[in-house]
Amino acid sequence: MANESKNLESSLFSAADSLRSKMDANEYKNYLLGIIFYKYLSDSILYKVADLVEDNDEMSLEDAQKLYEENFEDEDLIDELKAELGYILQPKYTFTKIMGQIDSHEFQLSTLAEGFNDLQRSSDAFDGLFADVDLYSKRLGNTAQKQTDTISSILSALSDLELVKESSDTLGDAYEYLISQFASESGKKAGEFYTPQAVSELLTRLTLVGKNYENSGMTVYDPAMGSGSLLLNFRKYMKSKNRVIYYGQEINTSTYNLAKMNMILHRVPVVNQHLRNGDTLDSDWPADEVTNFDSVVMNPPYSLKWSADKGFLDDPRFSKFGVLAPKSKADYAFLLHGFYHLKTSGTMAIVLPHGILFRGSAEAKIRQKLLEDGSIDAVIGLPSNLFYSTSIPTIIVVLKKDKKDRDVLFIDASKEFEKKKNQNLLTEDHIQKILDTYKNREDVEKYAHLAKFEEIQENDFNLNIPRYVDTFEPEPPVDLGQVAKDLRETNQKIRENEKELVGMLKELTSDDQDIMNQLNEFISVLEEDLK
Repeated sequence: MANESKNLESSLFSAADSLRSKMDANEYKNYLLGIIFYKYLSDSILYKVADLVEDNDEMSLEDAQKLYEENFEDEDLIDELKAELGYILQPKYTFTKIMGQIDSHEFQLSTLAEGFNDLQRSSDAFDGLFADVDLYSKRLGNTAQKQTDTISSILSALSDLELVKESSDTLGDAYEYLISQFASESGKKAGEFYTPQAVSELLTRLTLVGKNYENSGMTVYDPAMGSGSLLLNFRKYMKSKNRVIYYGQEINTSTYNLAKMNMILHRVPVVNQHLRNGDTLDSDWPADEVTNFDSVVMNPPYSLKWSADKGFLDDPRFSKFGVLAPKSKADYAFLLHGFYHLKTSGTMAIVLPHGILFRGSAEAKIRQKLLEDGSIDAVIGLPSNLFYSTSIPTIIVVLKKDKKDRDVLFIDASKEFEKKKNQNLLTEDHIQKILDTYKNREDVEKYAHLAKFEEIQENDFNLNIPRYVDTFEPEPPVDLGQVAKDLRETNQKIRENEKELVGMLKELTSDDQDIMNQLNEFISVLEEDLK
């Protein structure tokens, strides 16, 4: 499986070569990921036709294409394809058909554009999914022929990849690998839609500590889901992957489309996906379907500006706190939104900047209310430079609604990382240490402290980690006697060197009397110092 995934990853990423010189990674990801997704949907239809018509799982795509063209007028077949796959694509638009046109030099960009439209019309789930794949962009080439050649080279590079018969995890993880690579190449701009896998794993597992959803299944929610990778992490910890119901919202339409593709490529059943393109803070969602979730996870944009309109004081997400997060920093608005949608028995984990631990005014009032209610379960300090979007150190806040006490566990994991060339990395050992410490809820010297409510109250509800976890390393004791001895020896060597210098200077001669006068004056100064 590992080699299979590695080969797929390298093949997928090499397909970007024809675009790297034309645009940055944040732009060309739309082309590559969109066309990969198109091939996956196209190949899925052909393999399903082979299965339904001939009961043949081993038929080649070329033979399946012929079979599909021969049987496309069969209404029962089309109805069954729609029922099982949820979409339809006409035979003339399949990836295999288009590759035949490329090989015979008959390919036109309009054919692929019509194929995109055909898919988008066939299912509401695909509406606008290929909007970012601009086949006629001047970035692809200055002429129609150059644009056609560029797209042809991408299609050709992907043509031999087997996308459907790979396991769902292999293909889905390869897709996420590509997303992470795009985020890495583009840095801050693309990093906004991707949370590094190690951080995703930590957030997911923190919400699962002490829980068992194997029999009941679970609902998970990410109100700032980006490309959906954080949500999909929950599949790894459920024996039955289809027992996870996903809810997610994303304001950026392009990134929202990535999340939809990501879900489909991980073969998440459509009925288990509840994704929305919208502003999480502006309009509460979900409101009518499911209000509370077993796990809420979030890595929202840090210190984002928002309206903080006074009308939000009547919004049930924020009303009990009496104040709103400031306009210049929406961090607590995101936190309270997620917490509002958490089940009484659930757990929430959110990544935020350190400022939320100690900033004053409205944020201090919100923080104090959460602490008085016993809602904050843990504060975990992370290393700097973990994310593509920022190099600052961040923290994870873990929240619960059913705590029996108001204690808060503080963990300082800021120095626990593996240094890489461009970024720091949390290893499995680092993650496990955090999880074990969170589960045990005991003091660990220079790493963790379980603070009682009274201690937090004495600190004026300031949650800055150094107030609770002392990581100070004292300097080794200085031997003053040895220092004095070293100084005496150094001074003695200096005097010896100066005497040697005076002797060397006295041997110097010059016909220029001014130079000799200056030299003799300098020698006199040195000799005076040596007395």
